[in-house]
Amino acid sequence: MSEIRLYVTSTEKGAAQILDILSEVFGEEDFAIATTEVDEKKDIWEASVYLMRAEEDEVRQRIADGLQYSFADLDIKSEVIPDVDWIAKSLEGLKPVRAGRFLVHGSHDRDKVKINDIAIEIDAGQAFGTGHHGTTAGCLEVIDQVVRARAPRNALDLGTGSGVLAIAVRKLRNIPVLATDIDPVAVKVAKENVRRNGIASGIRLETAPGFHSPAFRHEGPFDLIIANILARPLIKMAPQLAHHLAPGGSVILSGILAAQRWKVIAAYSGVRLRHVRTIWRNGWVTIHLMHG
Repeated sequence: MSEIRLYVTSTEKGAAQILDILSEVFGEEDFAIATTEVDEKKDIWEASVYLMRAEEDEVRQRIADGLQYSFADLDIKSEVIPDVDWIAKSLEGLKPVRAGRFLVHGSHDRDKVKINDIAIEIDAGQAFGTGHHGTTAGCLEVIDQVVRARAPRNALDLGTGSGVLAIAVRKLRNIPVLATDIDPVAVKVAKENVRRNGIASGIRLETAPGFHSPAFRHEGPFDLIIANILARPLIKMAPQLAHHLAPGGSVILSGILAAQRWKVIAAYSGVRLRHVRTIWRNGWVTIHLMHG
């Protein structure tokens, strides 16, 4: 059964608003929702929902209902997604990414690593997080700063994807890291990436939705929590995340569009976490907060 995407075309600001609307419409359901820049100079963006073709009629109607008040004039278009490994294809020819002291590279670019680089090797795979996306690169930059300045004793990588952020923490500091993901495929990929990067111990990988695992009680509370997910689930889990943070601990949040920044900061201010700084990369933000 083929996969398709339903999408509308708007401006960057409009696409961010549509993303919020679609996130409300589909909640925690198993639909990927994304925005993509089409033409920077003309400010053309697309907001898309990815689904199986059999679901098209129902999902199209739900999108139309959600957009009827603010974006009723937008035409909902469809595109069939070819059966291609898009992650592998998208990485063909991509150069290594520098973020802080980190260099994230594929196996074909090992010769690009310099003496003082903290190298992380991540090849194309089935899990998110290659360093090329603004959210991953932003997290790496803030991790470098926080780990050097705060010297955490343990860390949690929530929604680990490829494992790149957990690997980064472990390469910076010899501390225990718990890395979790809702997707068992991602956990399998992350385990392989941990081995690929020569880490024999210190990273515990678990399949867990949200904070529903005994591992959080056993390994926490955490001096450093990293969550590169999406704005809506980050807002929803703010009380639980704060509960698992040690006094004086740091939180690094990403997967957040620039327009969603203040909603996320407000949610975490409500659980008494203090905003330290925000960095921007390619329309996405990474937020550093602290307890106390």
